[in-house]
Amino acid sequence: MRNVNQETVTQVFLDYCGPETPPRLRFLLEHLVRHLHDFVRETGLTHDEWRTAIELLTETGEITDAERNEFVLFSDVLGLSSLVDMINSRPDATSSSVLGPFHILGAPELAFGGDLRRDNDGATVIVSGQVRGADGAPLPGAAIELWQTADNGLYSNQDPSQPEYNLRARLAVNDDGRYAVTTVRPAPYTVPDDGPVGKLLHATGRHPWRPSHLHFIVSAPGHRTLVTELFPHDDPYLDEDAVFGVRDDLIMHYEEQDGSRPPPVGLEAGDRLTSPYYTVDFDFVLAAEA
Repeated sequence: MRNVNQETVTQVFLDYCGPETPPRLRFLLEHLVRHLHDFVRETGLTHDEWRTAIELLTETGEITDAERNEFVLFSDVLGLSSLVDMINSRPDATSSSVLGPFHILGAPELAFGGDLRRDNDGATVIVSGQVRGADGAPLPGAAIELWQTADNGLYSNQDPSQPEYNLRARLAVNDDGRYAVTTVRPAPYTVPDDGPVGKLLHATGRHPWRPSHLHFIVSAPGHRTLVTELFPHDDPYLDEDAVFGVRDDLIMHYEEQDGSRPPPVGLEAGDRLTSPYYTVDFDFVLAAEA
């Protein structure tokens, strides 16, 4: 212990872990510390660089609150969140994508065909589809949570002018596993770049833009919960997402409707639909629990 040096410090740390350390925790710590220590040795990290990193982490903790998690945002812009999603996605199910830092619990329930648009500005969109298992069978017991930005590119917990839980809901699913909701088309927006994450983006010449998207959490008994996002095929930032969340199977198509065809049956918005409006049909496939 007294003659610990830069070559032995990694193993000394690992030897500190007692026999009561859970095997998975020891496995994770071993790989984390080995990579971390190798990074420092390989780069010859200076004291100033180390202090800068500590200050950045400190500032990240200070700016994080119940409505903005800067640590999650850092994970997102570094590609870590998406990498975890990709590793844990199942090939027989809809791909997962980043949760993002602006999800909040307690969204109100909305009946099948409910109107989430209300008084929000923006193009009207009817989003509908079905929740199925990997075997193709519908899942009538599914639960769907939806949240999105308003037309100004802000979430309700970012924008004091929006009502609480604006454009957030838990959607009802019918006996065929189908869902339907009327909402507005969200706009592309920038991730918050007024904090530590912004410093990293600006220092590396990266832009903070995300393509517009709808967030979903889809769950059903006996199946793995899916956290994902849907992106329009024509968004200008589809190939430049600041948080690397786009997947081929998560791209949706907005189909413009000019009012010549009647809207889907059972919509709360009914004859209040603006013209033109858009329709999106997207099915979610959930993998069975292992």
